[in-house]
Amino acid sequence: MIYQEEIKILTLGFCDVYNITDEINKIVAKSKIKEGIAVISVIGSTAGLSTIEAEPNLIKDFKEFWEKLIPQDKNYHHNKTWGDGNGFSHLRSSLLGTSLSFPVSGGEVILGAWQQIIFVDFDNRSRERTAVVKVIGE
Repeated sequence: MIYQEEIKILTLGFCDVYNITDEINKIVAKSKIKEGIAVISVIGSTAGLSTIEAEPNLIKDFKEFWEKLIPQDKNYHHNKTWGDGNGFSHLRSSLLGTSLSFPVSGGEVILGAWQQIIFVDFDNRSRERTAVVKVIGE
């Protein structure tokens, strides 16, 4: 069996982090799939997905990490192509990754006690973003 649903997220951009764990769990429950896999994918090339303990201070550390690793204020070659100033967001997205998969057992996503699934919008503007969730199994 295969079940698919989208999550719409209104973001602020600039490393905006959203805990989407509850939404993923609700979709898996709606799928009625008891054993299988859940795949989550971001639509676009300036956002990403990861897991983290989504507590406020670790989120601050996460944002500071990205700023040190791939700063927003650097003049990236991509910015010459489109003039949109978001070269940093493409690089961050490619490094973090745009999809994740998790085992589903007993009708639930298997996660660690403090592990949450986060959606990160790295772009330099607010907008509505989309993540696709596909649950495959029986």
